Amino acid sequence: MSSWLALLSFFPLFLCAFSGQEKPSAYEALQQYDFPVGLLPQGAIGYDLKPSTGQFSAYLNGTCSFTLTNLYKLTYKNTISGVISKDRLTKVKGVGVKVLNMLPLKIVEVRRNGVVLEFSVGITSANFPVRDFEVSPECGCGFNCVSEDDDRKNKSHLPLNLYLSSSS
Repeated sequence: MSSWLALLSFFPLFLCAFSGQEKPSAYEALQQYDFPVGLLPQGAIGYDLKPSTGQFSAYLNGTCSFTLTNLYKLTYKNTISGVISKDRLTKVKGVGVKVLNMLPLKIVEVRRNGVVLEFSVGITSANFPVRDFEVSPECGCGFNCVSEDDDRKNKSHLPLNLYLSSSS
């Protein structure tokens, strides 16, 4: 009887050890839907996801903004939400872009089409190579704050790969 009690006392520990798989990070969750980690800036502290509907919210440790080659100012609120499915983010809230000192626009959708990401602001969209988002940008300096000896350095070519198209 005492051996059964000893065995039963270890059973909860056994279950915890094998069922306690860690939840993937927000960056890993993006990758599960075929998106690169660089869609989220550094500083993501968590997320909620309903796999049945794709509804998600990602949480940053504060608001975040950075400029890409003096053309685009990206702004992230501390909560980013929308609906995610393979190769598609829709109903995006909490991410904005300001182009060439124009009025700020809200990014409403991101689609992956092979090796290209298409960012839509409703009336127009811009395409960028997926490879430009292999790393997460840092708040304040974007993709240009990595050290000189880092092979990811100077992603300033990012907006040069831009293709604008109207969504008509």
